[in-house]
Amino acid sequence: MTGFSADTKYIGKNYLWLEETDSTNSMMRRLLRDGTTIESRQEYGAVIEGTPREGMMIISDYQSLGRGRSGKNWTSAPGDGIALSLLLMPESMGGGTSCITLVAALSVAATIEKTSGLKPQIKWPNDILLNEKKVCGILTELDTTQGKNSIIVGVGINSNQQEFPAEISETATSIFLETGTPSDRESAVKYFSEYFEKYYEIFLKTSDMSLLKEEYNSLLVNKGRVVKVFDPKENIMGIAEGIDDEGRLIVKTDTGITHHIYAGEVSVRGIYGYV
Repeated sequence: MTGFSADTKYIGKNYLWLEETDSTNSMMRRLLRDGTTIESRQEYGAVIEGTPREGMMIISDYQSLGRGRSGKNWTSAPGDGIALSLLLMPESMGGGTSCITLVAALSVAATIEKTSGLKPQIKWPNDILLNEKKVCGILTELDTTQGKNSIIVGVGINSNQQEFPAEISETATSIFLETGTPSDRESAVKYFSEYFEKYYEIFLKTSDMSLLKEEYNSLLVNKGRVVKVFDPKENIMGIAEGIDDEGRLIVKTDTGITHHIYAGEVSVRGIYGYV
C-alpha cells in the first residue's frame, strides 16, 4: 500500500493504513481512551504523529471484527474493500451522529461517482447503493472520552469483491461487479477525504442538513416510495418524502399523518424488500 495524499486542510492529512485490525472504529476508540501517541508508520504508507486529532483516519486492508449498525458484522477478504474510520471533534454536536452519517453518505456517493463514473443512490440513513444493491455501509459512533465529544465515522465500501455469501448476494454488490474493472482504493480514500471536508464544512455552518438536504434528497432512493419503518416503539408505513433539516426521514401515511423519523436503531425497507 503506497498511501494517498488528499487536497484537504485536515481530513485525511493524518492517517494510519494497516494490513489488519479487529475494527477500525474500535481501534480509534482505543487510541482516544488510551491517549496514545502514535509514531509515523511509513511501512504502511502512514502519515501520522502525535495523539488522535480532528480529521485523523485509520484505514485497514482487513477487519477481523468489522461492525455495522445494530451490531451486524461487516467483513471482506483482505484488500477487497475499503474499511476506514474518521475522527471528528466538533465544538458543537449540532445534529449529532445522525447528521454526520448523512454527510458521510453524500461524500461516499460523490467519491464513487468520481472514481467509477457510476451514479450511486442513498438508502436512508446509512447505505449507498448501485443498481439498488448495497455497495457501502456507514457506522457513526459517539465517544465521550474524558468528557470530550468525539465522533467516529466508520465507512465500509465494497471495492473489488467478485462474489458475496449467499445470504447477501441478492442485496450486495461491489464497484468491480458493476464496472468490470478493479477499483483504485487509494484514489477512493483520497477523494472521500476531499468530499467529506467539503460537505462537513457546509454542515458546520448550520450544524444541520438545511444546506445539504436538497442534494441529499436528489440521491435518496427511498424518496417517493412506499416504505416500512421498523421501530421498537411503532411500525409505520407510508410514502418517504425526503429528509428534513435535522436529517430525519419524512414519512407520510395514507391517513395523512406525517412522521419525522430519527435514525437511531430504526430500520427502513421497501414494501417488497430491501429497497
